Amino acid sequence: MNQTLETMTTASNEAVKEGFEKTLSAVNDATKFHKETVDAMIESVTVTGKGIETVNSNAVAYAKSAMEESVAVTKAVASAKSVQEIFEIQSDYAKSAMDTYLSELNKTSELFSDLMKNSAKPINDRVSAAIDLAQSQR
Repeated sequence: MNQTLETMTTASNEAVKEGFEKTLSAVNDATKFHKETVDAMIESVTVTGKGIETVNSNAVAYAKSAMEESVAVTKAVASAKSVQEIFEIQSDYAKSAMDTYLSELNKTSELFSDLMKNSAKPINDRVSAAIDLAQSQR
């Protein structure tokens, strides 16, 4: 009877120890997963901030360039010798301004597209990791 009781106690202790180790392992895995998720969110916000900074500096550079070109055209119009010359200057400026604007619009669209793609990547990776984790727990 003593031996049976000792065997049951040993088996019970082993089961408790094994359960505790599995629980501790699961808690450690969950903690690691959540830390990686927070790191991914921080990375996403950092990428977004840098991307917005790039877009803003690009917009400021374009505005500065457009203003300088506008001032140069105004000076050219003011020094024009004839109405015909004024129309030519204005026509050239309108064409150039439109070409520059469309080019800038394409550039800004690409910047925003890259920004969305790059800032979403860390979060998308974490979603994939969560799906993989859920499927491995089946």
